[in-house]
Amino acid sequence: MCLGRICILKNEEERLVATIYDFTVKQTNGEQRPLKDYEGKILLIVNTASKCGFTPQFQGLQELYEKYHANGFEILGFPCNQFNNQEFENIDETMEFCQKNYGVTFPMFAKVNVNGENADPLFTFLKEQKKGVLSNNIKWNFTKFLVDRNGHVLERYAPQTDPSKIETDLEKLFS
Repeated sequence: MCLGRICILKNEEERLVATIYDFTVKQTNGEQRPLKDYEGKILLIVNTASKCGFTPQFQGLQELYEKYHANGFEILGFPCNQFNNQEFENIDETMEFCQKNYGVTFPMFAKVNVNGENADPLFTFLKEQKKGVLSNNIKWNFTKFLVDRNGHVLERYAPQTDPSKIETDLEKLFS
């Protein structure tokens, strides 16, 4: 893996990663899922937490998902426990919490780190594509990344950005 520009090691050769479709992510059952499965869809990738002040955003995310899913929109949720241990230890508890309390039906994946040397490569890529205001690092749960149908990262939204505020940007991508 390269620093600065994102590269991944495959078959002993480094290659530049061009889109999110070059990544695979771990599902809650432990199996790998290629993000290429989402090619041609508009994505909102979010690091989530079940016990955070922003947790009620699950409701707004689910509302966006229900409204636009038929148009080729997906939300990909990645639980993260890096910010004050605000995620359940067991992924099954996370899934049950999200479904029971917020009716979440959008895809959720295995827990990830979003910062540091153990950061998931997808989030390293996302941060490189859209830096934060003060640094590359994700500063809290519910940082959101909007990805176009070609797998390019268009926008990064702060944790406090309510999902309803993203709707205008989404609608532009559907027109």
